[in-house]
Amino acid sequence: MQAVQFSEHGDRDVLEYGEFPDPEPGRDDVLVDVKAAALNHLDIWTRKGMPGIDLDMPHIPGSDAAGVVTEVGDDVTRFEPGDHVAVSAGVACGDCEFCRHGEESMCVDFHILGEHVRGVHAEQAAVPQDNLVAVPDHVDWETAGSASLVFQTAWRMLVTRAELEPSESVLVLGASGGVGHAAVQIADYVGAEVYATASSEEKLRYAEECGADHVVNYEEEDLADWVRDETGRRGVDVVVDHIGAATWRDSLKSLAKGGRIVTCGATTGGRPETDINRIFWNQLSVIGSTMATPGEVDDVLELVWDGTFEPRVRDVVPMSEPAAAHELIENREGFGKVVVKPDSEL
Repeated sequence: MQAVQFSEHGDRDVLEYGEFPDPEPGRDDVLVDVKAAALNHLDIWTRKGMPGIDLDMPHIPGSDAAGVVTEVGDDVTRFEPGDHVAVSAGVACGDCEFCRHGEESMCVDFHILGEHVRGVHAEQAAVPQDNLVAVPDHVDWETAGSASLVFQTAWRMLVTRAELEPSESVLVLGASGGVGHAAVQIADYVGAEVYATASSEEKLRYAEECGADHVVNYEEEDLADWVRDETGRRGVDVVVDHIGAATWRDSLKSLAKGGRIVTCGATTGGRPETDINRIFWNQLSVIGSTMATPGEVDDVLELVWDGTFEPRVRDVVPMSEPAAAHELIENREGFGKVVVKPDSEL
């Protein structure tokens, strides 16, 4: 088969699209003919290399994909050939104390397809049945292949971890990105007052289309001052910050007393300076969140499949042009997800 791959960490020039041995599904695996896949910031970090993660090379990146089942292992009971499926990339052991309590994303051996092990940016992928979600036939491949990671992440952040209420307000940073635009839609669905940031007027208009009530260009205005002005000096109840070092202090300053900041990542760095005095004096909560449980994935993707939520696609790129797809993510061009398709599907 043809697959995106790299044999060493580095810049975009390490990416190749070429022959790779066909996957051999195990007893619990499902072989998927990939129709569409999508990129996440995780793919950039994996390509560059992350401390503590040693990959088997060559590595196939990619945590998001959707396609048609072509073969199932002997122990597979949930799917059969011809089914439409989407990948949910979080892998749990199923046996540790957290898994047994239904908190699979806190598993002591939790890992992610495409980050810790080979991923799904290829013509075919062998995926454990527990890492697949059924997709209704009416859902297009671009939607099915781009929704899972960002919508499950944003759903767990806001609904489960931050316990966002309809009467509350939430600030979503980076509303033009994958997690950001999913978080705006979910916060609006809950009924919260939604504040959102982006770096251009075009992106701000898209954020409004997704459900943002108040928007600001963070490159033109001081974020914390803007939030205070917009909220009558009160601040917001929840901040969704997946940016990290560049925004952390403003995020804390934007919170109301008793507010919560919830984070799933740190694209600008994971070691920001923090104001401990502000945290304890204002009785703030700092909440971490990673991926989602299978039940949370099912809940949020049902709302994608029925059209309540929409993964916005900024561009569709041939899978044979992985460097171009990565460049779109790294340069923060456009709004929403970057989809890649096997050349045989174009």
